[in-house]
Amino acid sequence: MTLLAFLFLLAWLPAGSARARHLPKAASDPVFGPRQVHGVLGGSVTVKCFYPPTPVNRHDRKYWCRQVGSRCSTVVSTDYVSPGYQGRVSLSDHPEAENFQINISALERGDAGTFQCGVGVNGRGLSHSVTLSVAEAPPVPEAAELFYVKLHSTWTVSCSFGADTADKRRYLCKKEREGCRNIVNSHQEIDPDFEGRALLTFEEPPGSFSVTMTQMDWEDTGLYYCGAGEYGKEGKSKELDVFVYEDKNFPQLKTAVTGTTGSSATFECLYDPLKKSSTRIWCKWRIQGCDKIIDNSGNVKLGYEGRVAMFENPGNKTVTIILNQLQTKDEGFYWCMSNELKEQQSSTQLKVVKGEPALNGTKKVEAQVGSRVNLSCSYPCKYYSYEKYWCRWNNTGCAMLPAQEQGLPGPAASCDTATRTAVLSFDPLQEEDAGWYWCGVKHNGVLGETMAVELLVNTGES
Repeated sequence: MTLLAFLFLLAWLPAGSARARHLPKAASDPVFGPRQVHGVLGGSVTVKCFYPPTPVNRHDRKYWCRQVGSRCSTVVSTDYVSPGYQGRVSLSDHPEAENFQINISALERGDAGTFQCGVGVNGRGLSHSVTLSVAEAPPVPEAAELFYVKLHSTWTVSCSFGADTADKRRYLCKKEREGCRNIVNSHQEIDPDFEGRALLTFEEPPGSFSVTMTQMDWEDTGLYYCGAGEYGKEGKSKELDVFVYEDKNFPQLKTAVTGTTGSSATFECLYDPLKKSSTRIWCKWRIQGCDKIIDNSGNVKLGYEGRVAMFENPGNKTVTIILNQLQTKDEGFYWCMSNELKEQQSSTQLKVVKGEPALNGTKKVEAQVGSRVNLSCSYPCKYYSYEKYWCRWNNTGCAMLPAQEQGLPGPAASCDTATRTAVLSFDPLQEEDAGWYWCGVKHNGVLGETMAVELLVNTGES
């Protein structure tokens, strides 16, 4: 009977529950703050508590209360200050920053205890427990740095321990019962679960570095340490407290894309079209860094000319990247990076499978200047209702060109593959026409499969 009950429980567990062990706390109580706050007698402390900036939460009551048994007595709230704290405590709300802050001055021994910061009604709203300790004199333990991170977004932390640590091993680890689990370090060691998701980058001044983690999930909530040296043995470290919460308005992108050898793959990145100064980079993840392939300034990595293009879509705040002429060696993780909006950076895994591309034609065409040339692209019946196009590739995109479609779409049942062709004509062919041209399909405004053709123009005598 026990075994049967266990199997029944497993059957009701949601898919991916192994990666969702923090779901109950984060989903039901998304208020977050420090676990402990340390102050000195006569000094002051500031407690920062985060909350999801929903319309209701923005205008709801915020509070700080002392836990006494099962009750929590208000010390300060949006419109109240306890008589014993008059002139010593204040609460300020910062909805644009997704937090409110409590400041307590002239600390007394009696101020120590267990408290809650929360939204709504004491004990019935969203809250977070905080332990406040008051020492007789300095020093006091350094507080953990807090990070309030949206589900599926990207987390970036910068750590600096001085130039004297520049030659030491740099690392990020996650605190667990048995110690601190290595996530990534400067010796090019990475936890298999974070392959393609975590990136360590050296920064200035010497001794500084950052770690970026994409696709933040519920299970990524917890205590981390970034450091120089060996955790728990020697060197320096900093405690990082990370909390993942759900923002239903945060867009979700594909985390994996599959393409066929010889065909193309389409990736989407997020960006803010209002930030004109933002640099957008698409790179291939490697343990030692991210190898840039293309950026929005027109820089394309050698060997990718005619293969990759970046298209901005201001209407839905995305950038589309298309990589064609896929090969098995293209498999891996690709990152969308930006010098702004770090949380919108993302990563996608590309898998390349054997097969035949749906779009077909001659991939390399050579013709005499002054002659008539047709670039042809045949497409299967599954694309009969799609918009077909030709464009001329350059470092900053692919400019659309007028083309003719032979064999106009008819009923799907009467689809004749042999006559379905999109043609780009040159008459007469000119020397400046040499370059890369793409044939592609588009459905409901979304760019799909592409085929690249290299056109060579012979200017010599025939």
